[in-house]
Amino acid sequence: MQASALTQVATYRRRVAASSERVWENVLDWEHLPFLHSTSFRSIAVHDAGDWGWRARIGLHPSAEIELELRLSPGASRYVARTLEGPGARTEIWTTVTPQGPAATDIEVAFWLPDIQPEHAPPIGSVYTQLYQKLWDEDESMMVRRTRELARGQKRDRTQTRVALGLASEVRAKLPLCVEWQGQPFRIVAIDGEMLVHASICPHRLGPLDEGRIENGAITCPWHGWRFDVRSGRALDGRRARLAAPPRLETDADGNLWLCEAPTE
Repeated sequence: MQASALTQVATYRRRVAASSERVWENVLDWEHLPFLHSTSFRSIAVHDAGDWGWRARIGLHPSAEIELELRLSPGASRYVARTLEGPGARTEIWTTVTPQGPAATDIEVAFWLPDIQPEHAPPIGSVYTQLYQKLWDEDESMMVRRTRELARGQKRDRTQTRVALGLASEVRAKLPLCVEWQGQPFRIVAIDGEMLVHASICPHRLGPLDEGRIENGAITCPWHGWRFDVRSGRALDGRRARLAAPPRLETDADGNLWLCEAPTE
């Protein structure tokens, strides 16, 4: 029950094209906030996290910071995000999650703010609903793609040993180029003039590395900011993670480029 000093300024409702399992996974995934939602959040430092939720210091644009606690309700049908410190302190955002099948979930978000005059509620509520529409649009995109990649990961054609790509000069002109190898996505890029192949799926949460930027030979996942060396596939931040081994590139005597099975180590 909200304190009497709080006023409900708006309610936002939508159906997302993802299972409730994906939604709850997303709710507890604090790490994606400053990456997937980079236009809304600039940083996050988590103090505590678990099945109950999480508590963190969050940087907002351009320079504000808030202390936020996100806590699941008993039975995990609802969660509340409370601003404990900083701009909007004492604000509570209550979200109810209702499964609607294997690929659909209804979301209802109620925004409760302190010290709001009735005439100010509609314009302030409009700001919150527009923000949450954007955040849920971005979250839904991530959840839909993750669902697709989880399904794809169960289907591999390991009998494939060679794929023709065309003339090497024509392939180079198309870079970066997404390709498929043994049923899995990879991308061909050029670094310092050398054509390289890297996995397009982040081993962390199956993020889209084909959308990641490459700087100084390192690729960053746009979902959670994990970084990998493109040449070796190794994680660059001390994590024990590595990109899936890519096929090798081979150019024949006629200048044609091929994806070929790499020798096992």
